[in-house]
Amino acid sequence: MLDTFISEQLQTCGLRKEEFSELLIRLLDYGVICREESQIEATLYDRYLQCTDLVEAYLALVGIRILHDRQFNFVRLFPPGAEIPGMSDDDNSPFNSGFRVRPNQQEIAVILALRAEYEKALREGQVDERGQVLIPLESLAIAMNNLLKRHLPETQVDRKRLFTRLRQLRLIQFNQEDDFESNEIWLSIQPSITSFVTEAVLNTLGEPLPESEEPATSEAEPESTMFNDEAPQ
Repeated sequence: MLDTFISEQLQTCGLRKEEFSELLIRLLDYGVICREESQIEATLYDRYLQCTDLVEAYLALVGIRILHDRQFNFVRLFPPGAEIPGMSDDDNSPFNSGFRVRPNQQEIAVILALRAEYEKALREGQVDERGQVLIPLESLAIAMNNLLKRHLPETQVDRKRLFTRLRQLRLIQFNQEDDFESNEIWLSIQPSITSFVTEAVLNTLGEPLPESEEPATSEAEPESTMFNDEAPQ
């Protein structure tokens, strides 16, 4: 019965079942689709626009919600219980599947510093027409040290692995050929970072950290594709 309903809706949207399946698999695998990222994601994003209501209804069956930023053309998924900027949370039911993104401590520190740099650029009017902010790696390193007393990985291999992970989350873009042993390379912070770190978390960055504790979003691992309201400890 559900299969029949989906088939009928897809026919109305002008899509094949295989195309709908490809879109859902990409969304569930990556948790985000950003039109500016690649030609593949541009195609999938445009496909999402063709069947937005159907995708939302399908994922709502398992409590997954969607944040669609039409200004900067990206879609991000959130599991039940996750706080979504600008959206009320009517159901705080637990959700413990692998769909949640769990950054490690190093990734958390970099993401928080990137979010702070993005907010600073917003205040200073340094955001381009695509909502992106361009910063040198050196500025990120300084922000991490000033805000969190943390440092970037020492080796080029570890740095590239870290930034590749953040690119997969559609939080940054960078030139794949860049030499990460140098602080002279540039990173483009993507507007989707505002849906990944809440303002409540951002506002805690100026608070002093206990000397015995590392910065973190909470004692538990970060939930979903976004940090929750609890302050870094």
